[in-house]
Amino acid sequence: MKKTIKDYVLSFILCFAFLGVLACSSDKEETPPTIKTLSSTTSKIDFESKENTIEITINSNGVTWTLSNSASWIKLSQTTGTSGQTVVKITALENTTTALRNAVITLSGGELASEAISVSQAAGSLYPSYNTNPIAADASGMGSSAVELAAKIKLGWNIGNTLEATGGETAWGNPKVTKALIDAVKANGFNAIRIPCSWNQNLENAATAKIKTEWLDRVKEVVQYCVDNDMYVVVNIHWDGGWLENNITEAKKDENNAKQKAFWEQIATHLRGFDEHLLFASANEPAVEDAAQMAVLTSYHQTFIDAVRSTGGKNATRVLVVQGPTTDIEKTNKLMTTLPVDKVTGRMMVEVHYYSPWNFAGLTKDESWGKMFYYWGVGFHSTTDTERNASWGEEADLEKSFKLMKTQFVDKGIPVLLGEFGAIRRTTLTGDALTLHLNSRAYYLKTVVKTAKANGLLPFYWDEGSTGNNGFGIINRSNNTVFDTQALNALIEGLQ
Repeated sequence: MKKTIKDYVLSFILCFAFLGVLACSSDKEETPPTIKTLSSTTSKIDFESKENTIEITINSNGVTWTLSNSASWIKLSQTTGTSGQTVVKITALENTTTALRNAVITLSGGELASEAISVSQAAGSLYPSYNTNPIAADASGMGSSAVELAAKIKLGWNIGNTLEATGGETAWGNPKVTKALIDAVKANGFNAIRIPCSWNQNLENAATAKIKTEWLDRVKEVVQYCVDNDMYVVVNIHWDGGWLENNITEAKKDENNAKQKAFWEQIATHLRGFDEHLLFASANEPAVEDAAQMAVLTSYHQTFIDAVRSTGGKNATRVLVVQGPTTDIEKTNKLMTTLPVDKVTGRMMVEVHYYSPWNFAGLTKDESWGKMFYYWGVGFHSTTDTERNASWGEEADLEKSFKLMKTQFVDKGIPVLLGEFGAIRRTTLTGDALTLHLNSRAYYLKTVVKTAKANGLLPFYWDEGSTGNNGFGIINRSNNTVFDTQALNALIEGLQ
């Protein structure tokens, strides 16, 4: 068929219109496909040993998801979901084992890569909880802060080598403590008692760290003797075989914290009824040499504080005492830069001991590093036995040491207990040498007490009951009389 001009025009118009449609369609933006995503708000969860629940959020964009969990000790509030935000509660049941445990929760959805959520839970305690009867806080008779209580403690005395003696109360040569003994101590100028105590050797069941009730009752009886005399009394965990004192290491940290908790829950509960006259002390002379060990010791003290406070009653606000490293003043000044946390403010003291210079205070034979000192202090050096005069650690060093504790703690509202101090009696000396030695020893004791009080330290004399050579004993425990009047008078004079 022969095309006309009209046909050509119509074809041209149709072609132009088709090209326009193509042009328009090429200018129109295409809608991008939806990008699917799936994530959780965390990839790692750390639980304490006790039962606990945390929440995470699953964020899904167009994905149906699943949480997979193979650990029986982990419970999930929801295991599947769809697009959007979903809050999932993850509960870890109490870890009653003695090992850290780990698990993985897997988040998956569609063809997307799975996401792993690592879960760990701290080891459970080696021992059962002995805080079986916590009671409400009882503020009656507990009105004094640590600073106010410190002002009431004048001079303290240690019942040394007795309730901490390995093998039993009388195993180290001292008679059982009687009320008559405590009465005699009070009558001779002391208004505070420190009772070194062992517990580990007095267990009913070592596997559960259960202390014998009769031993708890015995300690309570001795505390009662003191409180009946309106005396302040400190109960501690002493050397106790060294389970804590000699094992301040990361390797022993968990095990010892478990025992510390078990012991103090029992001690604190049994002695909970005493008012502010009773103070608890975490340890005795914990062997610490560096910052790493100090961190472990702080954890032991933290466990002590938490365990005591958890029992409630008067323990909720009782004044608690924590020991410096090795109870050495220089180490305490250097390493005890932070204290454990107590939820109750103003109810903590720090403890140090003082037997310096050891050559004078306790050395019983000459050593390669130094000789025994028989004479100490200005005016008390021998002119004939000069090699036995103290050559260090005299008045200026004493003042410097106690001033460190004043600045570091006392001035900040943390009283310092001088839990032990003293010097042995060297009675194998004779004549003028013995007289000068005893006079210098009396001067030493007087000066320690005087300097302690001037710097806010609370002095507790170490009396281990020995009245023989190299002994510290002031009170004769066989008849409850004063054996060493000179030493006692020196202590009292230091208070003047």
